[in-house]
Amino acid sequence: MNAATLLRNVLHDARRRRALDVVATGLPCLIAAAVLAWRLSGTTAAILVVATFALAIGAVAWHRMRTLDTRWLIRQLDAHRRDLEDSSDLLFAPDSSLAPMERLQRTRLQQRLESRTAPDLRPRWSSRAIGLACTAGLVVSAAALLWPAHTPTRFDDVVAAITGEPVAPTQTRVLEQNLRVTPPAYTRQSARNEPSLDAKAPVGTRLQWSFRFSPQPHSAALAFHDGRRIALQHDGDVWRADHALAKSALYRLELDGAPPLETTRRHRLDAIADRPPQLRVLEPDRGLSLIEPGQRSWSVAFEATDDYGVAGDARLRITLAQGSGENITFREQTATLHGSGSATTKRFAHRLDLAALGLAAGDDLIVQLEVRDNRAPTPQSARSASLILRWPSELGTETSGLEGMVRKTLPAYFRSQRQIIIDAEALLKEKRKLPAERYLKRSDEIGVDQRILRLRYGQFLGEEAEGAPKPPPTSDAEPAADGASHDDHAEATATEAKDDHDHAPASNATFGQDGDVLQEYGHTHDHAEAATLLDPETRTILKAALDAMWQSELHLRQGHPDQALPHAYRALARIKEVQQASRIYLARVGPELPPIDEGRRMGGDRAGIASRAAALLPATAPDPTLATLWRSLDAPSSSRDAIDFAALERWMRENESRLADPLSFIAAVETLRAEPDCMRCRDDLRAQLWPLLPRPAAGVPRREDADADGRRYLDALRGEATR
Repeated sequence: MNAATLLRNVLHDARRRRALDVVATGLPCLIAAAVLAWRLSGTTAAILVVATFALAIGAVAWHRMRTLDTRWLIRQLDAHRRDLEDSSDLLFAPDSSLAPMERLQRTRLQQRLESRTAPDLRPRWSSRAIGLACTAGLVVSAAALLWPAHTPTRFDDVVAAITGEPVAPTQTRVLEQNLRVTPPAYTRQSARNEPSLDAKAPVGTRLQWSFRFSPQPHSAALAFHDGRRIALQHDGDVWRADHALAKSALYRLELDGAPPLETTRRHRLDAIADRPPQLRVLEPDRGLSLIEPGQRSWSVAFEATDDYGVAGDARLRITLAQGSGENITFREQTATLHGSGSATTKRFAHRLDLAALGLAAGDDLIVQLEVRDNRAPTPQSARSASLILRWPSELGTETSGLEGMVRKTLPAYFRSQRQIIIDAEALLKEKRKLPAERYLKRSDEIGVDQRILRLRYGQFLGEEAEGAPKPPPTSDAEPAADGASHDDHAEATATEAKDDHDHAPASNATFGQDGDVLQEYGHTHDHAEAATLLDPETRTILKAALDAMWQSELHLRQGHPDQALPHAYRALARIKEVQQASRIYLARVGPELPPIDEGRRMGGDRAGIASRAAALLPATAPDPTLATLWRSLDAPSSSRDAIDFAALERWMRENESRLADPLSFIAAVETLRAEPDCMRCRDDLRAQLWPLLPRPAAGVPRREDADADGRRYLDALRGEATR
């Protein structure tokens, strides 16, 4: 072993001896402190004491080890090894700082160390300190373990011990109390014990109380805040009660034939209502799906969740809507689906065979899932949103009634919006070739076409027309026979739009055209009822198309066709969606009207009908109970009669639905009733009362007085009025 390794081991052994010496001295003290803390305060305090002492011992040991460094080792080597000739510092000096003679001396010292046994430089044990620590730790531990448990002696017991006569107790003590909470089986929750008598459990939970009193009362009962009482049954020296939790409540223990209880606070029972299952559609990702070419099946998937558990099977309602117009027939069938997943989250999936269901062009396939939870005895159910698979029919086949006329006029509108986009893109390509004024004029003309098209679509949403009723040709119409340009025609259109709204029949209307018949005789643009030709979803899409046309028209009229194109494309996309919305599915429900009382028909009985000649009654002022209570809480705490608790209880019974947490409000009132001097109780009640107070009416701010200029202005106005 070379000299460097030997010296390193010597220093390591010395440090380890110093650390063990510190641990041996502090360990008896740690054990004694832990036993004492456990005896006085319990396991938690003992654990905290052990952790604190262990950290302290470790810190002291680390500090003592750090004092044994290289300088300490040099001093010890010089003191214990004379053959090192007081030159031990050369063993730790760097080579660059040594002279030739010093290097020769260091070599001689290393040879001497390697040829002899390693010196033992470990510090001595602190035998005296370790012995004292062990003795003191043993004495303290034994005293803590053998000392009898402290039991407080009551004054009555002392008097009874002196006089030899029993003294009647002034208070009833609860020697033992327990609340057994057994939730319903369908919740899959285990039963538990609540020593505090407060519980939060699902509705339908079985609650079982057990008490032991000293002294024994004649009778006992549980009194609830709503007036209910549950009598305790006497079974030996144990009093028991049983109850099914139906709603949240506050209750307290009341005794008869015994001194009052030491504590009379109310306990709280929170009933957790079972929520119905929740359904989420996983597939498809939209409510209305269009069939794709060659599609033979349709996959649907749902996810059901519940707080306590979802039933393993669900029912899928399948409805096939066939026909058009008023001749629509419905055929329903059901399928049972089995879910997969955990008890509270299940996934239901099914693949529908379209050919087996008989789906054809023009039909709608509607599916809806119904699931149940595991609540007993009456499970709760939930239904998903309706999913629709539509096979659109050809537009040419829908020619029956007004709907057919509307559908046949839509393609012309599509070509007009597309033509506006084509004209705007062509104008952008010619921007460098055209003068600025000509470019602005051309853009404004396209904006006029966009406005006319927007007005034509607005008729189907019940909007009032802004110009003449006859729509002039747009940019997709045939050119004029006399060769007039599109620009001149647009100027004429803008001039005609300023005419009065007289709905005069157009002279160039073609007999038999759907658009002209609807325009001349339908008069749909200023009747909101005419908008019912489209279902609400289609109306929303058409409204989005009109909004996009507004933005397109705005930028075109300002000479920015590049900014108008995104809105024009968006309008065209919305219009295409409107073209596909040819039918909407509504679930059929039977009328459930109340029966007609034939005895009162045409009888002239005006009972319960207010007379028109009756005078107007003044409005009822808000209930002043809360305002009075708010002012009473500011009264001195010593004034118990300042708060009318009886009126407050009546108000709580009548307005319980207005309270966000009725039990907390009642508990705050009861606490203040028991401790009228408690300022914290008053603050708690005020905090719960503040959201219930009526909001004060907005006041009119006082007008500031006019300055010199303002007064001159007002005087001038008064002078004008007197002339």
